[in-house]
Amino acid sequence: MRPITAGDVMNPRVLTVRDDITVEELADFLVENEISGAPVEDATGKLVGVVSVTDIVAVVSEGAKRDRKSASFYQSWERNPDLPEEIGVEDGDIHVREIMTPIVYAVPEEMPVPEVAERMIESHIHRLLVTRGEKVVGILSTSDLLGLLVDKD
Repeated sequence: MRPITAGDVMNPRVLTVRDDITVEELADFLVENEISGAPVEDATGKLVGVVSVTDIVAVVSEGAKRDRKSASFYQSWERNPDLPEEIGVEDGDIHVREIMTPIVYAVPEEMPVPEVAERMIESHIHRLLVTRGEKVVGILSTSDLLGLLVDKD
């Protein structure tokens, strides 16, 4: 029996954001697409990093007025689609390039899932790209891995 691989559990729909959009636009994009993060591209389409909800919360909470809404972002995700306005993401001067992690983690699609999970744990990351040669063919998140533990019937 063949082991389950990154290619078996990845999401082939890779949604990216540009590094020049504002944090407010990023928050809207993530909520609209019901995702917690995305790879970041520059103006030429080159992958230059990754950004997540955690990065937004860090920016919002750095201000002098940290409120309970920003601290409970994850708990509120499903219940309130208007969350970006509520957590105070309104500064149009902060761009994704300023808050993103400038590293792109990737694994080959044939990598076995236990190895993928080990790399994610060691690197303290929640998503990585899945590649076939030099081409990105999907994205894999901790939610995808957790889905393997849930009986979907």
